[in-house]
Amino acid sequence: MSDLGYFGPGSVTWRIHGEPVAMVGGLRALLLQALHPEAMALLHTRSDFQDDPWARLQSTVTYVGTVSFGRRADVDAAAARVRRVHAALGIDDPEQLAWVHLCLVESFLVAARAAGLRLSQADADRYVAEQVRAAELVGVESARTPTTAAELTEAIKAMRPVLRSTPEARAAARIVLAPPLPVPTRFVVPARVGWTTVSALAVGLLPGWALRAYRLPALPGRRVATAAGMLALRGAVRTLPAQYREGPLYRDAKQRAAALG
Repeated sequence: MSDLGYFGPGSVTWRIHGEPVAMVGGLRALLLQALHPEAMALLHTRSDFQDDPWARLQSTVTYVGTVSFGRRADVDAAAARVRRVHAALGIDDPEQLAWVHLCLVESFLVAARAAGLRLSQADADRYVAEQVRAAELVGVESARTPTTAAELTEAIKAMRPVLRSTPEARAAARIVLAPPLPVPTRFVVPARVGWTTVSALAVGLLPGWALRAYRLPALPGRRVATAAGMLALRGAVRTLPAQYREGPLYRDAKQRAAALG
């Protein structure tokens, strides 16, 4: 099973991260992560995120995909690179590292459920427990890593007193919601429309306290509209051929799983 990485085809991680709508959860996670003032100040002063946000977004997507579906040696190598980057940037605060992990896990789970994946409470607990390994890979302390969905909710609730919207957070949010898109001129308008749709759904999935932090209105019917949008997006994507709706790391992992029977 080592060729199938740390999770494998029977895992909830494969079920959730194999869905294209997981990207909406990833954007939601970035918006939540930006609300940690110390982490955001550090990123703002020491990272090149503002200069090349698309490269940063792409590298994050690739890393999550590698951890989810890659061979163990590839996962370990990718995690080692992330730890080296953290060391170079001075990102070593246990609370900040834990917050990044909490946001990712909760956001993927929230997005999956909103998109209509049938996940029982036991499935949610399994997913959170599986992601303990992802936390270990980047050095998150075990005492700060939840192992059930209930613990995840409590851990995020415990962090709320230190979270707030800063100028750096709002600047990062603007980049996440409207990054410069590296596409040919003739594709800029459709690409922007597509990204706006996805980012609007990510905002719609934010909890009320995060919307208030960003001074965004919690409009009546927001949750129903966002859920309808997630269902529609998932339905539309599922009509596409596999090479368009599945990432290359996921397709490669499925092929390895099929070869192993």
